[in-house]
Amino acid sequence: MAATPDDDSVLLRRDGRVGRLVLNRPRSINALTHPMVRALDDALVAWEQDASVAAVVLSGAGERGLCAGGDIRAMREDVLAGGSGAQDFWRDEYRLNARIARYPKPFVAAMDGIVMGGGVGVSAHGGIRVVTERSTVAMPEVAIGFVPDVGGTWLLARAPGELGTHLALTAGRMGPGDALLCGFADHFVPAARLGPFLEALAEIEPQQAVAEFAGTAPESALAAQREWIDTCYAADSVEEIVERLRSSGVPEAKEAADLILDHSPTALEATLALLRRARSLSGLEQALDQEYRVACALAAASPDFAEGVRALVVDKDRSPRWSPRTLEDVAQEDVECLFAPLGDGELGLAEG
Repeated sequence: MAATPDDDSVLLRRDGRVGRLVLNRPRSINALTHPMVRALDDALVAWEQDASVAAVVLSGAGERGLCAGGDIRAMREDVLAGGSGAQDFWRDEYRLNARIARYPKPFVAAMDGIVMGGGVGVSAHGGIRVVTERSTVAMPEVAIGFVPDVGGTWLLARAPGELGTHLALTAGRMGPGDALLCGFADHFVPAARLGPFLEALAEIEPQQAVAEFAGTAPESALAAQREWIDTCYAADSVEEIVERLRSSGVPEAKEAADLILDHSPTALEATLALLRRARSLSGLEQALDQEYRVACALAAASPDFAEGVRALVVDKDRSPRWSPRTLEDVAQEDVECLFAPLGDGELGLAEG
């Protein structure tokens, strides 16, 4: 059996035909630490070789959500100290994301409540992804001076039209209908039936459980906004996207422009570049390799990640001081440098 973290932040148990993974830091909405990532990976490796485990089920402790992301406070402290802990965390986290995506047994993720950032990485690459009416799914990294990662750019780049670009640049949140439309989830199970659904997996095949417990999802709020979203976000630069949003005459588009301009200019430019490049990649592993390059470069070269976490999580004044301050001040050559190969430090998933 795989080792568990000393603090029981991941609970591992066998239940009938399934192995259960429970993220167990409910006070922090199950935010991922490095030991949690390692424990999840160890369990998946062990259960892949265990013939008595027919499927794996991921859920989160508490009532607030599956996982609010990574432990960004700890990452900020490491970045400020000039350490390598954040890069080491991302390396193991992205490898876990890739393992989940290619896992040979059914991987069922209960995406109930808040599912953001790293929470998306450990759920939305699974084979059977379930949302409820309480689900809020997002890749909000630009709001903290970072970029969508954990394979999020792969998912966002493949959402219908320009919905992924809209979500990434605004740090927008998806309800269950939106998550289904955008390819972040597969099935809707009403919250009142989620417990019985998860319990049934101990005895029956996941697809049979889905057939018995799934219901009709709420409509997607984003679906009705496709026309202006697809038109405005098809532009080649963040500046032009903002201009199209402001001049569209659509109130929701102007609101989106205001949201975008609140975020880190460097993170916005890097995010758009990541998304556009992800469209031409051949698989999730390539996207994770690309995200790792940019994540490491931002940690080393930009103050915005540390500043964004300070403003939104540490001091909570919601007044980040970005550097550079405006989109016009971000040099394109600096954005290109974020994608530079890391030499011996490459993640190298696409080569494996």
